[in-house]
Amino acid sequence: MINDEFATLLVATFNDPSKHPVHLLFNQFWQYASDEVKDAYVKAFEDDPKLTRLASGADYADPLELDELAALPAGTLGRTFHDWIVDNNLTATIATDYRRFHEALEAAGMLDGMPEAMKFAVLRGFQTHDFQHVVTGYDSSGRGEIALQAFCLAQLQFPYFGMWMSVVTSRMTYCDPSMIVPMMDAITDGWQLGRSVENIQVEQWETMLDQPLAEVRARYGITPTGFAASAQSGVVAA
Repeated sequence: MINDEFATLLVATFNDPSKHPVHLLFNQFWQYASDEVKDAYVKAFEDDPKLTRLASGADYADPLELDELAALPAGTLGRTFHDWIVDNNLTATIATDYRRFHEALEAAGMLDGMPEAMKFAVLRGFQTHDFQHVVTGYDSSGRGEIALQAFCLAQLQFPYFGMWMSVVTSRMTYCDPSMIVPMMDAITDGWQLGRSVENIQVEQWETMLDQPLAEVRARYGITPTGFAASAQSGVVAA
C-alpha cells in the first residue's frame, strides 16, 4: 500500500516535477516505504555480485578534471563526455564533489530511512548518468531523458528510474494527453534498447576515457537507435 502522507508528495511531483522533482521524491520515499519493499530492493543488490559492489560504495570515483578531458583526442569517450558537459552547461556540476552534496543531504535528514545500499547506488548514479547519455546516444531533451531513464530501468530495477516512469505516465494520462505518444515512444525505445544490450549500470567509465567511443559502444553491443542521437557527435540539440 502507498502511505497516505507519501501519496501527497507523489501527487505534488505528478502535478509539477519542476517544483517537486523526482530526485527529491526518491529521497522522501524511504521514510514511508514498508520494510518489505526496502528489503526487496536491497536483496536485489545482495543477490548480484556487481550490484553488491555498487551498493558498497567502492565504485565511487574522484571528480574528473574538465581540462584533462579536453586534452583527449576527438572521438574518445572522455573527449565526447567533455563536449557533452560543456554543450549542456554542466561544467559546474562536473566540478562538484557529489559525495559532499550527498553527505549534506544526509546531515539535513533528507535521506532518513534510506538503506545504505541505496545511498551508495544513487551516489554513483549521479556520476555515471551523463556517461550513459553519451554511450547510449540519448540527448538532453525531455524525450531523450525519459528514454535514458527507461533504458536504465530495463537494466537495473532501481526505484528512482521507476519513479520517472510513474511520473511521466501519470502526467500524460491525467494532465496532458498530448504527451502520450512522444513519451511512450521514448519509454519503449529506451526499454527495448536497455533489454537488448549488455548491462552498463555498474561500469567504470573513468577507466575508459582514452578509448574511442565507437569501440566502447561496440563492446556493449550498443548502436544508438536514432531516437535521440545527438550525443553521437558530442553536439546537443537545442
